[in-house]
Amino acid sequence: MLSWHFMAMLPGERLILKIEFNGKTIENFQLLPEQGFSNVNYTFTLDHTIYLLRQFKLQDRDRQLEFDIQTLAFKEGLAAKPYGLNLSEGYMICEFLEGHHKEKLERNDIAKMIHLLKKLHALTIESKAIDLRNEFSVEDKSLKDAFKIIEDAEKEIVLCHNDLNPKNCIFSDKGLKLIDWEFAGVNDRYFDLAAVSVEFKFELLDDAYLLASYFGREGWNKKKFDAYKVIYKALCEKWFKENT
Repeated sequence: MLSWHFMAMLPGERLILKIEFNGKTIENFQLLPEQGFSNVNYTFTLDHTIYLLRQFKLQDRDRQLEFDIQTLAFKEGLAAKPYGLNLSEGYMICEFLEGHHKEKLERNDIAKMIHLLKKLHALTIESKAIDLRNEFSVEDKSLKDAFKIIEDAEKEIVLCHNDLNPKNCIFSDKGLKLIDWEFAGVNDRYFDLAAVSVEFKFELLDDAYLLASYFGREGWNKKKFDAYKVIYKALCEKWFKENT
C-alpha cells in the first residue's frame, strides 16, 4: 500500500517527496498555504481524491498514539481517515478534509461541538493520563489556586483532543470534524471544554450554554471549569514562548 522515499531538505528549501501509494508513484505535492506549528502539510491527488501528507516537526509527540487515536475518532465520524504512518521517516498520510474554520461559534456551532466532544470523550484507549502539573517548572498564585481546585474536585478522566483551537476545527456541510491530533490523550473532560471557551473567546452566557449542553441543567462544576481555563491559558502561553 504505502512505501516512502525522501530526499534531504537543504536550509530554505521545501522538501522533495516521492512515495509509492496504492501502487502508484506520487511526486506532485503541493505545500499548503497555511501551516501550523507541529507539522509541514502537503496535499497530493490520486484518482480524483485529495490526500494530506503531514511531515512531523515536533519531536516530543507520541505519533503512534496520535495515529491510533485519530483512527478511533475517524470510525466515529470525528476525524479524517488515516491511511499510513511511517515513524522512521516522520510522516503520516490521511484524508484531506474540505471545509472552513470559524473564529466565532454560534449556538448551533456550540451544539455541534458538544455533540462531537461527548462522542470523543466516550472513546477509550490504553494510555497514561496527562499530568498537567508536570508541564510547569514555576507556578504563580493563579496556577497554584487552579491546581488546588482541580485536586479537590472529582476526576473525570476521558480521551481528549487537548488542542481545540479554531484551526483544528473543520466545519462543512457534513458537520464538524477535528484535525491535528498530536496532543490528544487521556485527560479530564473539563480541559477540552475549557479549551473551547478560551479559544473561541466565550462570554459568560456562552460558557453557560456550553456547560448546560454538555452536562444538562445541573451537574457541572463551574469552579473546576474556570480553573482549567487558567491552566489552559498558561499552557498556551508557555508553549508559544518555547516554540515560536
